[in-house]
Amino acid sequence: MDVLSLVGIVLAFAAIIGGNLIEGGTMQALMNLPAAVIVLGGTFGATLLQTALATLKHAFVQLAWVFVPPRFSFEEGIRKVTTWSATARKEGLLGLEGIAESEADLFARKALQLLVDGAEPEAIRNVMELELDAREQWDMAGAKVFDAMGGYAPTIGIIGAVLGLIHVMQHLEDPSSLGPGIATAFVATIYGVGFANLLFFPVANKIKSLVERQSLYREMMIEGIVGISEGENPRTIELKMRSFIHQ
Repeated sequence: MDVLSLVGIVLAFAAIIGGNLIEGGTMQALMNLPAAVIVLGGTFGATLLQTALATLKHAFVQLAWVFVPPRFSFEEGIRKVTTWSATARKEGLLGLEGIAESEADLFARKALQLLVDGAEPEAIRNVMELELDAREQWDMAGAKVFDAMGGYAPTIGIIGAVLGLIHVMQHLEDPSSLGPGIATAFVATIYGVGFANLLFFPVANKIKSLVERQSLYREMMIEGIVGISEGENPRTIELKMRSFIHQ
């Protein structure tokens, strides 16, 4: 569980709601079903229009990453590769065949299979870099779904506010209702800007940061496995891989 994500969301919404209460506002003033329907419905609708179904499904799978990030350890990756390197030096590359078949990380498994099959170091690097680029683009496409939501929400919030003002202007014969009506109309703007900047954009950026870190991990694994194929010393491979770790 990523505690920072949970604390961040709670703190962000608590600050807005708490500030409103400190200023003398009420929770009822911020609760408006029509505004929520307009902003959320419009935002999701526009996003659906521009997004392929497969990408949309992947984006909502990635949403879970915000609270339960993919598990990968740079230290564990270095430990595994140096162990593989020692095995290859003792038993030859075929000694890694059983390890490749049991490796849980599909990316590392593919690289190991290329290694066992006797692929040249440059061929392994080229194939795995293509795999890395493809996976990174796919994962970034999911993050862009939330980026799109963050872009649409404020504009649709303004549409909701204008619709509310139109409703208010149709009842000018009752001056006492103008103030509350206008206040209610602007709730849609709050929803649009609030959801965009407190939820959609932060979620998109969190997913992007996780994708970038996962790509860095995979680059490190490529470097280590290519080092094995070139017959480098396990200690040299370890030092090269540690250059990818930034504290």
